[in-house]
Amino acid sequence: MDIIEDLRCIVGDAHVLTGKDAAFFGRDWTGAYEGTPLCAVRPGSTDEVAEVVKAAAAAGIAVVPVAGNTGLMGGTHAPGRIALSLERMNRVREIRPQARLAVVEAGVVLSQLHDAADQHGLVFPLTFGARGSARIGGVLGTNAGGSNVLRYGNTRSLCLGIEVVLPSGEVMDLMTELMKDNSGYDLRDLFIGAEGTLGIVTAAVMRLYAKPAAYATAMVAVPDLGDALDLLNTLQTATGGAVEAFEYMPRNYIDAHLAHDPAAKTPFARQYDHNIMVEIGATAPRDAEVAEDGTVPVQAQLEQALAHMIEDGRVLDAHVARSEAERRAIWARREIAGELTVAGGHSVITDVSVPLDRVAEFLDRAERAIAARDPDARSMVVSHLGDGNIHLTIWPTDHSEAQYDAMMEIVEEIVLDLRGSFSAEHGIGLGKRGSMARRKDAVAVAVMKQIKAALDPQGIMNPGKVLPD
Repeated sequence: MDIIEDLRCIVGDAHVLTGKDAAFFGRDWTGAYEGTPLCAVRPGSTDEVAEVVKAAAAAGIAVVPVAGNTGLMGGTHAPGRIALSLERMNRVREIRPQARLAVVEAGVVLSQLHDAADQHGLVFPLTFGARGSARIGGVLGTNAGGSNVLRYGNTRSLCLGIEVVLPSGEVMDLMTELMKDNSGYDLRDLFIGAEGTLGIVTAAVMRLYAKPAAYATAMVAVPDLGDALDLLNTLQTATGGAVEAFEYMPRNYIDAHLAHDPAAKTPFARQYDHNIMVEIGATAPRDAEVAEDGTVPVQAQLEQALAHMIEDGRVLDAHVARSEAERRAIWARREIAGELTVAGGHSVITDVSVPLDRVAEFLDRAERAIAARDPDARSMVVSHLGDGNIHLTIWPTDHSEAQYDAMMEIVEEIVLDLRGSFSAEHGIGLGKRGSMARRKDAVAVAVMKQIKAALDPQGIMNPGKVLPD
């Protein structure tokens, strides 16, 4: 095809992949979305991305940006389309320690940015299980969250500026390094979370933070989620908001982990229904200096708070990590969640958020409604409890599309009633377009479609994603 030759002229023969060479781009990480792309193109610069988009527009062929391909909603599904990978654009261009920012290309892997920041005693705080494969362009595309949103916010909060190739092939420079810039509409936020449907992010300015000098990490068992929120609020007040992670792993999650990994261990000597992983990060020297008896103030602070709550019955059991190895083991238990979700087979993956004090109500209502629909369905829950984000995975006995939609609607109905959102951090892709049609405010959807039509009149940027028909 002429378009293939045109693309080879732009990026070189070695960087236009077809057939078996493009297999990686034909199947998403979950295995739920498969389709052979026309080709996969790997430009090496923003100028090359712009030329690829111009060529695609001239040929009337859609372009689907692909980052680490670790999404869960089919956002990179590209059958018969050009899969555009920014994996070659993977430079950390600059780390500016005094300004606490990093200038990076969109193909930078998340863990790569972690390592680059660490060399300067700083952190890029976005983290989740796929950090070794997820790329900056992808996390910007979905406005990814992860486990540290409680303290640092999601990706949108961590980004100062972006560079975007528009559907016309024009390059828009929004690479601001400013905290304050009120010069017109905030176009940056328009493209973050748009999943490549409005343009392709090629570079970004990301915020960095002081690296905690000490961590206090623990597994805590509580009688119920009300007590868990008491613990969160107590620790936030005592530490001045230094709680970095507050993750909920109920009994069904622990059971799934034990069944999946023969080497896995229970958090405690006995099983509890409600288990919390909590981590506090101390940046102030007074909270991180090791005392003569070997204790660290932030750890002692956590232990003291837990002891008081054990005395009054609001905490049933607790284990505080005594070493970095123990801390990593606690994190590994949480970060295997994605693997557990996929390993269970055909599933209904939900990613919702509700007000913190309504999480328990959501889980109770969802459990009863799912059982009423399919008494033998299995489910698993893991939650970023500190920000109200719940990942409820359902394995129904009936794998039909009708059952899938019914389960999604059950969850959506409860979320809507609790004034929550059916999409917290995974994006919309293909998997939640039905939810967008059913639950998103109709006026909001109409405005989104107007924006899409204005910026991408040919409809070549990741078509069929995010917006409902």
